Amino acid sequence: MLVAEDDENLGEVLARGLREQGYVVDLVPDGETAASYLRFYQYEVAIIDWRMPRLSGLDLVQRLRRAGLATPVLMLTARDTPADRIAGLDAGADDYLVKPFDFGELLARLRALQRRPPVSQSPRMTIGEVEFDPAAREVLVHGQRPALTGTELGILEILMRRSPGVADRRSIAQHVWDNEADAFGSNTIDVHLARLRSKLAGGGVRIETVRGVGYRMTAQ
Repeated sequence: MLVAEDDENLGEVLARGLREQGYVVDLVPDGETAASYLRFYQYEVAIIDWRMPRLSGLDLVQRLRRAGLATPVLMLTARDTPADRIAGLDAGADDYLVKPFDFGELLARLRALQRRPPVSQSPRMTIGEVEFDPAAREVLVHGQRPALTGTELGILEILMRRSPGVADRRSIAQHVWDNEADAFGSNTIDVHLARLRSKLAGGGVRIETVRGVGYRMTAQ
């Protein structure tokens, strides 16, 4: 999930809340940085503020659509007139939420966008007998639902998206924790990985430690 918001406090609150729900989040402060991330990474949904430095949210969405990128976009803005909403939607935004907003409504709108049929990627990821539905935040192991925490969901998502490649420790810390230093500079990641391995036992997957780099998840 990409969050592009120039208000540092709001951006951090959004990122923290989404991570607590198990989302993997990249937080950027301006439109140009968001455009760069969207070119190089694939996101299920992008939350984009209308007013941002360097490139406005409106211009960013127009650029995305001209480039043929179909990433669903939820536009955040304090502009609440019908003309503003029409302009945002006509530019290529998929949904529109006016500030201030309820976080529960934001989550519901994100789930609705994630349920839309994707253009180039299956909504579900499967490795071995482990199946992950990013939209529903649901994991099945042999058809059973293990009780995963939001942190464990975030780690599992980045491992599955990077598979069969390696998810390095810094990327895991940056995407899953609000303060990456707390996780990267301690054994926090290792502790959560050990718990995740235990909960996925019997799922036909292996989470291996790549010494000095990170972790790789593959089918057994």
